[in-house]
Amino acid sequence: MTNLSELTTLHVGGPAAEVIRVRSEEELIAAVVTCDAAGTPLLIIGGGSNLLVSDAGFAGTVIVVETQGNSYEIDACSGGMLQVAAGTDWDEFVAFTLEKKLANLESLSGIPGTVGAAPIQNIGAYGHEVSEVIARVRTYDRHERAIKTFTAVQCEFTYRDSIFKRSGDRYVILDVTFQLRRGEFSLAVKYKELADVLGVDLNARVSTLELRAAVLELRAKKGMLYDNAVQNWSAGSFFVNPIISTQQAATLPESAPRWAQEDGTVKVPAAWLMENSGVVKGEGINGAVISERHVLAIANAGGATSEDILALARSARRRVQERFGITLTPEVRFVGVEL
Repeated sequence: MTNLSELTTLHVGGPAAEVIRVRSEEELIAAVVTCDAAGTPLLIIGGGSNLLVSDAGFAGTVIVVETQGNSYEIDACSGGMLQVAAGTDWDEFVAFTLEKKLANLESLSGIPGTVGAAPIQNIGAYGHEVSEVIARVRTYDRHERAIKTFTAVQCEFTYRDSIFKRSGDRYVILDVTFQLRRGEFSLAVKYKELADVLGVDLNARVSTLELRAAVLELRAKKGMLYDNAVQNWSAGSFFVNPIISTQQAATLPESAPRWAQEDGTVKVPAAWLMENSGVVKGEGINGAVISERHVLAIANAGGATSEDILALARSARRRVQERFGITLTPEVRFVGVEL
């Protein structure tokens, strides 16, 4: 019997009743159809990079998506259209696009997980989100028992959210098609932290390879690059940056960073809220710790249970709530546990 700790980047989680690894679209759909027909609880995972699973495990079937393959057309003027299988490693795909001299994904370098998971969470970093370059997402609809393709608009992307996330496990992502720009220069650098590493001014443009290297350097410093061989395993950022009203933002100290949103709301960094609520890097509960490198990463330093990680997350969230009246929302998906 396989423990979910072997399949997740947090390295916690109890046993699964059954684990099926699928390497083709046909195998994936067949496995889902079989489980649904039998009424078997189903958990579909890719790289396991955004999951916190109960110590009790999962009393059903876990499908690990390892589908591979892509097709692409690259035009000197219009750029590239790439259709990529859900099980493809995300960062390997980003590197592939740069090798083909395609731009706009370089800021998303180093994010762990698979291509199929990217649209669910609408992954993003350093001022850019994957929704900016998604043309369509092809899925298997478990309710209608049919293939369904979503255009970018139909995906209903918002900050770290999508129709796929809000629909639970209804849609099984088969592949994603990306529209990328032909070129070797990045989009404008919008983050001062990134600009400082690059040694350029804000809004400057650099080579895509240079920007990727800088992003990977920053993520490594923050402990946000997953390495199975190194303890302090995490799921990346445990909480998303809160989006609050202008009235609530006005109650924060002037020193609090904030970014005005197009809809009139304000985004504030969860890391700043935590650090200014008394959450300290290195503090821990049993084997669970606040990363020494980045306060947003709650890590397994070795021997942690899911309950240890939950207890530390609850403590951090409570302190932010008490200090600023803001309730942090988890970015990590919970399976069999609640925050």
